[in-house]
Amino acid sequence: MKLLILATLLGLSLAQFNPNTRDGKTAIVHLFEWRWADIAAECERYLGPNGFGGVQISPPSESIVVTNPWHPWWQRYQPIGYNLCSRSGNENDLRDMITRCNNVGVNIYVDAVINHMCGAGGGSGTHSSCGSYFDANRKDFPTVPYSNLDFNDGKCNTGSGNIENYQDINQVRNCRLVGLLDLALEKDYVRGKVADFMNKLIDMGVAGFRVDACKHMWPGDLSAVYGRLNNLNTKWFSSGSRPFIFQEVIDLGGEPITSGEYTGIGRVTEFKYGARLGNIIRKWNGEKLSYLKNWGEGWGFMSSDKALVFVDNHDNQRGHGAGGASIVTFWDARLYKMAVAFMLAHPYGFTRVMSSYRWDRNIVNGQDTNDWQGPPSNGDGSTKPVPINPDSTCGDGWVCEHRWRQIKNMVAFRNIVNGQAFSNWWDNGSNQIAFSRGNKGFLVINNDDWELNDTLNTGLPGGTYCDVISGQKESGRCSGKEVVVGGDGRASFRISNQEEDPFIAIHADSKL
Repeated sequence: MKLLILATLLGLSLAQFNPNTRDGKTAIVHLFEWRWADIAAECERYLGPNGFGGVQISPPSESIVVTNPWHPWWQRYQPIGYNLCSRSGNENDLRDMITRCNNVGVNIYVDAVINHMCGAGGGSGTHSSCGSYFDANRKDFPTVPYSNLDFNDGKCNTGSGNIENYQDINQVRNCRLVGLLDLALEKDYVRGKVADFMNKLIDMGVAGFRVDACKHMWPGDLSAVYGRLNNLNTKWFSSGSRPFIFQEVIDLGGEPITSGEYTGIGRVTEFKYGARLGNIIRKWNGEKLSYLKNWGEGWGFMSSDKALVFVDNHDNQRGHGAGGASIVTFWDARLYKMAVAFMLAHPYGFTRVMSSYRWDRNIVNGQDTNDWQGPPSNGDGSTKPVPINPDSTCGDGWVCEHRWRQIKNMVAFRNIVNGQAFSNWWDNGSNQIAFSRGNKGFLVINNDDWELNDTLNTGLPGGTYCDVISGQKESGRCSGKEVVVGGDGRASFRISNQEEDPFIAIHADSKL
């Protein structure tokens, strides 16, 4: 009997690492702060046809509404209950989006905020995204319901009730994160309410969850919650499929809590990835692209099958949450495209692409004083739709990096080379590198201050290929550069350091 239980638990945990993507798709996109109606349309017109495997959505649960500062993005990380209405839309909008995206083979992954409720200073009343009553001062959240019995304050040993020392594991997991009321996830009642919330979403058709603030929860408590989750909806997923779990654990080293404590129960966000890659792409501290030859576990990262990787996320592109100024974002578009192309070409981890909106940057003493700004919005604080320009870019302040040709085409590249070996590495000892993925794809990057001019082994069959960075294959013709690969797999590359995109990518499907 014990063996049977162990085998069952092992099966559950192993299944939680599978993103459940369909049709060989290998990357997802975070459509940060998009409305559900816009995500549904994007799945149908763009994400499905272009090979994106899924969308990470912003938290759908009822949260506080903050008007000072004016409707900041972080209000959605301060829940007051588990009703499914937010500034992205109501429950019907959410259900419609999940259905429409699933119907075109694009999964939905929910950003689940289950560590805490809103801040202790959140006041009382009905200033919430569904208009429900709550009283943060009394820890009274009647829509769940949670009361003062359901929080960890009695277990926190700091004078303020907040985390004061990240070297103290008990503080980090039992005290309040920046004043947010910390749920007692060890209690069966609380676990049940959290699991009910997640199971409702699973039954609606979501494929998994990005679980927020996992470092602030005990792994055993999380494991207990995950064990209560339903299998995925068999309308879209095969029978017995488990929800994909990827856990936000910020671990850059130097703290007692490590990502390794969570890799047994689901994938984990590898924050070292973007922080280290940013240093290399920026050429800080003498770092070079040539150092990437053993990228991944060779750099002390978690094992590839446990990692979810990204160049930037909604936190650290604003200077929060790990990586500091090294993080490359859309504000540095040239470097950013190179970094994302490298990530999507390299086999390490399961990849997530960021899709952002602009805000009014105001850097004072290295800090952005406007990093709180919410998405493009109307005068009443409601989120604006995402308009699509004739050239396929987005308007009205939406950045939509996932629609940049270079990034969209590298998502296709990753799908095509999936399962192929990392091979034919070349570097010039500095910031020019190249590698193939078996005989299916080849990437070459020049991040030096001089021209790259070399004949390299691509590993690809002979023929003429279209570079999917400078253009793409359309009706059998190439709108960008062409690369001629000889019968021996070798090709000549010339990349000026002055080019807008000093890198080239070719793959099996870009052969002319």
